[in-house]
Amino acid sequence: MFREAAQAGAVLAAQLDRNRETAQKLGAALRDLAPRAVVTAARGSSDHAATYAKYLVETRAGVLTASAAPSVSSVYGARQDLRDCVFLAISQSGRSPDLVATVQSALDAGAVVVALVNDEDSPLARLAQHCLPLCAGPEESVAATKSYIAALGAIAHLVAAWTEDARLMHALARAPGQLGEAWALDWEAAVPRLKDAVHLFVIARGVGLAVAQEAALKCKETCGLHAESFSSAEVRHGPQALLSSGFPALVLGQDDETRAGIEMLARDLLARGVEVLAAGMHAPGATLLPTLDSHAAIQPLLLAQSFYRLANALALARGHDPDRPPHLRKVTQTT
Repeated sequence: MFREAAQAGAVLAAQLDRNRETAQKLGAALRDLAPRAVVTAARGSSDHAATYAKYLVETRAGVLTASAAPSVSSVYGARQDLRDCVFLAISQSGRSPDLVATVQSALDAGAVVVALVNDEDSPLARLAQHCLPLCAGPEESVAATKSYIAALGAIAHLVAAWTEDARLMHALARAPGQLGEAWALDWEAAVPRLKDAVHLFVIARGVGLAVAQEAALKCKETCGLHAESFSSAEVRHGPQALLSSGFPALVLGQDDETRAGIEMLARDLLARGVEVLAAGMHAPGATLLPTLDSHAAIQPLLLAQSFYRLANALALARGHDPDRPPHLRKVTQTT
């Protein structure tokens, strides 16, 4: 996990170079199509990347984006009308039976299918009308790391090309180098505070929510730590009642319109005696984890990269093997 996560910067650099022309052509095709909606389909870490796609597409392209429930087609066999819709399938392996069935159903329903997939010889890649390879290479650790960041990068590339956002494209070009810097940041201060924790909330909002979801999953699968992710708005609607001095919160922010609200939540939690670990914000009294300045849409990639190093260290500190989570396999055969 440590070795593969460290490769994310090189992976993104290769991906941007490989997909430059394809992304431009696909962006032009999406402008011509003017889709009425984008539907995402994914599982696990890839589904967290789909959350990032939802916020980025809706805020940058102004197109409604929603997550498909694979069981609608793979189990219930229901047919939907997806004409003039983009169906965005995201997968590392491209081989999960329910995802492949869902993509086939989307094609039958008239959708334009775009696949972001690491295995270019997979059934998913062969089904899709358009494919943006993740270029992450082999990933032997069960826990996805570089392939997740590669998926975020491919989504940012697609949206920047679609919306002709030169500022985002420029920031994306800088991201491979910044990922190397983010990997070197020291988040070790969080280890002693989480080593003996039983529960954890990971809180973010907007484009950063995808990283909160991913961090919570990695805490569960690699560290044996029960963690749940919440929007900084949603956590106020009940879940925050659980937070106390013995129930820490990892709060993640990015420099956009959501930051003020996240900082306010962090201050409220600190005032109640909650142990707050904060990244990407100003939160006096919290355990502050260092971050880099970047475009708000790129900051989630950098947060994920720094977190992966922390997750590896925390897993070892808690006596777990981060490469071999119990009861899990690399390709999950859900139907």
